[in-house]
Amino acid sequence: MSTLRTVFLIGSTQTLSWASSYYLPAVLAAPITGELGLSQPFFFLCFSAALIIAALVGPQAGRWIDRRGGRIVLPMTNLIFAVGLIMLAFATGPLTLLAAWLVLGIAMGYGLYDAAFAALVYLYGLKARSPITGITLIAGFASTVGWPLSSLMLNAYGWRGALVAWALLHLSLGLLLNRMIPAAPVQDDIASDNTQTDISVSTSNKQDQSDHHLSAEEKAQDEAKLPRHATSLLVFAFAATGFVSSAMAAHLPALLQSAGTSLAMAVTAGAMIGPAQVAARLVQLGSLGRAHPLWSAWISSITHPIAVLMLFAGGPAWAIAFTICHGLGTGTQTIARGALPLALFGAAGYGERVGKLLALSRFTQALAPWVFGLAIDQWQVSALWIGMALSLAAFAALIPFRSVIRKA
Repeated sequence: MSTLRTVFLIGSTQTLSWASSYYLPAVLAAPITGELGLSQPFFFLCFSAALIIAALVGPQAGRWIDRRGGRIVLPMTNLIFAVGLIMLAFATGPLTLLAAWLVLGIAMGYGLYDAAFAALVYLYGLKARSPITGITLIAGFASTVGWPLSSLMLNAYGWRGALVAWALLHLSLGLLLNRMIPAAPVQDDIASDNTQTDISVSTSNKQDQSDHHLSAEEKAQDEAKLPRHATSLLVFAFAATGFVSSAMAAHLPALLQSAGTSLAMAVTAGAMIGPAQVAARLVQLGSLGRAHPLWSAWISSITHPIAVLMLFAGGPAWAIAFTICHGLGTGTQTIARGALPLALFGAAGYGERVGKLLALSRFTQALAPWVFGLAIDQWQVSALWIGMALSLAAFAALIPFRSVIRKA
């Protein structure tokens, strides 16, 4: 199977998974809480609990994919998503609502980006960076597809019917596409560039190239000359940038209005984040994709401070520039979270390692909407200084890795 086809399969199922979990509350929180007689803060508390569950199960999910590959694990997540969505569709009160979100949290931990990245590394080894960029490019439209589709299904079938419809999509389309993922590592893609040079000794050449590929993976960490406390620095950097991106996603329109923009301008500016993210990922497929992924990590951490300075210096007129700059950073951040650990540590044990590296980040992402909401209540638009400080701290934490680029 071609790499492009695999990217399309996983990118499509990632779009479905994100649209039917992470992007559900924006459309369905109000009708669900209205009918059940619950508050929206409680609904989002359940959602935050799901994100915490996802953080807890992430390392185990990566470990399973490292051993068995995405074709075994990812279809299972479609079943778990379907169970969680059906439970949510039949929720009658706070306990059943919480239980449904906890099941969805397990599905998110086993079935969103980190698991998909691990599945690609299982297939392609150190050459997984471009496929990782490809699936984030496709799944970057999850909100673009998910929000209108959820709204259409809400209007046609009500919120319970919409949730059942999402569950049916997992049991049909999602399950089918994930079962079409290659089962074994794609060795032909790894060796094909060089084996064609001498057909008469192709068998020995393939063996030599395979041995060379494996030794490169095994020695990747030693040759990189990583800085002291490399793991701790990465955990902090990912946690800090994850907090900022989650906080902005939850509060961006309110923040822009507190900065003096109108509601219409705030909505217009917010709509620019999605295209900016996709644009950043397109750049990753080009020149930036040939550079060390540390550059992507640096860019993803410095763009938000630049955006904040533009907004404070230019005022409401710079709201769109602020969101575009911030969107470029978050679009790059998603790829950096997958590609940088691969470049620094190699492909061996990638899934479990990424699960551990990003566990704290998932906790901060879960808490960010609530914590940053308190900050906005206290300081209004000045709360942006918090995000700016955290982003700069993340950038500083990544500076010691510059020796990796010099070595490369």
